[in-house]
Amino acid sequence: MARFFNGKEVELLAPAGTFDIFKSVIDMNCDAVYFGGPSLNMRMMRKGYNLSYEEVRQAIEMTHERGKRAYVTVNNLMNEEDLDEAKRYFAFLNEAKPDAIIAQDLAVFPLIQSMNYTNIPVHSSVMMNVHNMDMIEALKEMGVTRVVASREMDLRTAELLQSKTDMEFEYFIHGDMCTVHGGNCLISSMLYGNSANRGRCMKPCRWDYRVKKDGHIYPTEYPLAAKDMYMYEHIPELIKSGIVSFKIEGRMRDEEFLRLLVNSYGDAIDRYIADPIGFNRKQDAEALYENRKRDFSTGYAFDKPGLNYINRRYEGTGKFYSTGKVFSTPTAERELKLDRVEQVRDRLGSAKREGTAHAAPKVSVHVNNVEQARAALAAGADVIYLTGDVYQPDRPFTREEIEALTAEKGHTQILLGMPRMMTELHMEQYNQFIRAGAGNGFYGLDGLLVTNIGAMHKFRDVQLPMVADFNLNVFNHMSAALYHERFNMERLHASLELPLNDLTKLLDNTNVPIEVIVHGSPIVMYLELDLYENTEVMESIGEEDNKFVDNQYLVLMTDKGENPVYRDWSGRNHLALSKELCYLPMLKELHEAGVDHFRIEGKTYTPEQLGHIVSVYKEAVKDLTQCDSLFKGMQPVFAGYTLGSLQFGQALKLEPVEV
Repeated sequence: MARFFNGKEVELLAPAGTFDIFKSVIDMNCDAVYFGGPSLNMRMMRKGYNLSYEEVRQAIEMTHERGKRAYVTVNNLMNEEDLDEAKRYFAFLNEAKPDAIIAQDLAVFPLIQSMNYTNIPVHSSVMMNVHNMDMIEALKEMGVTRVVASREMDLRTAELLQSKTDMEFEYFIHGDMCTVHGGNCLISSMLYGNSANRGRCMKPCRWDYRVKKDGHIYPTEYPLAAKDMYMYEHIPELIKSGIVSFKIEGRMRDEEFLRLLVNSYGDAIDRYIADPIGFNRKQDAEALYENRKRDFSTGYAFDKPGLNYINRRYEGTGKFYSTGKVFSTPTAERELKLDRVEQVRDRLGSAKREGTAHAAPKVSVHVNNVEQARAALAAGADVIYLTGDVYQPDRPFTREEIEALTAEKGHTQILLGMPRMMTELHMEQYNQFIRAGAGNGFYGLDGLLVTNIGAMHKFRDVQLPMVADFNLNVFNHMSAALYHERFNMERLHASLELPLNDLTKLLDNTNVPIEVIVHGSPIVMYLELDLYENTEVMESIGEEDNKFVDNQYLVLMTDKGENPVYRDWSGRNHLALSKELCYLPMLKELHEAGVDHFRIEGKTYTPEQLGHIVSVYKEAVKDLTQCDSLFKGMQPVFAGYTLGSLQFGQALKLEPVEV
């Protein structure tokens, strides 16, 4: 089955969560179906969902008998144990011959290539968050034949990128959406040990929050809860953009609900192809509206949606709509406990990499402004990363400031960071700045802190070392090796989502230089949505000062705590932990396991606070046996200390211990 409009193929892609649902969906008015096997996909929270190996085989055969396409989701991040399962799974898929797999983890590429699996085309998942031309070119070089566009990509950008790269595009047109950039939501791991990037999201975005800023409380109960995507009335614009595949979200939805969705969209596409001039956009739209799960939005398809993206109906349940079971309720970040520290030390002690303990580890610091950079320099930091996502009210680093800092650096290395998500405008700006500096020593910079494979691709010929930032979420040694060897990354940050067992196994299996964030309040949600707009359009319903951050910063408040949200100069929002990560007590074991750089997330501290923290860590790395005594003298700046995801993995029942 195939549809064409002016010679352009149009594919309606439908979801199926179980084999029984698949057997119904495959005969609906769609061109292709996507589904997951028994593991390694992004829908692992509901028992009884996903297909067995034999069901996957039968589903592919049934799809091809009907002249349709079958796509299998292998779209979560893989830990070391998953790599063995992936090898078996790919051997099966190579024989079963799906039309493609949908993948997130870059380890997929060496896995397929090492076994010479020629029957597994790869589509990049929305979790890769493809958002610029160089990302597409890098993926094309690795063999990707289609990209699922970032949820934040508008149709104009999709049309431009498709025309310039000749890459097939897939675009979500209906269903449940996230407010956080794909692959950039880490909070479920920090709170529950369940990674959203491994198919186990606990949906903190659907909690009842209050917004607080400038001493005022605002009544936006569900500020992170996105409406459902709805593009039914915009089939003409979708087709014009050159998008090949129109994707319906819904692998957790029941058969009858999917029947209405798939057949309605299929009929609308057919009506438009048959009569584009007389096409009635609103025909049958009322049925979709009456049977909606949430209210509707066109998301980012036509512009940045603002608060119109946020749902105010049917929220407050925090439930799976198909089962009625609660995802989660507001939960506090776990406090650092000394008995858990001992467990972490013991487990890390099993992963000792040869040769690493002889060289003293380095202390690196991520800073937001010149004053913080100078405080880190004065405290003896070995590496300083100048952020690309500068939080307001600070302003982006100027050339003059960069040159002044590098003139003062002494033995410290200073690297220029980049925004996590780089639009074509960002790529133009960084390309001009970096290449213009080639003639004068790159302004004294010692390298680049790189946030996406597009930037790696763009600057691979520049004679500056590159370090991969933590948002790349490295979970296994194969993806680490790919970044190191293919993209020339000098070192990489281990994923912040790694629970204890998985971090230990990564360190035990990789020879790539690894850096770990050991202190600070890292960003666990990276949003295009501007939460600050709530304070500009809503009326205050009360007064209350922020507990741990200045009132100028917005916080999301539940009865379990306050999470600060920082706005950068691109208008993006960065939600941080309320507590600070602190791995000071286990630096010795981390170093012996192979970690050679300890990173401090310093962007949210005052220069004085940051200088003190850097001094403590510099003192610690001189003699790692004194970490316990140094930790006893530390006091948190924010709501306390936490081990984040290291609270989980090899979990034992712990009695509360006061630190």
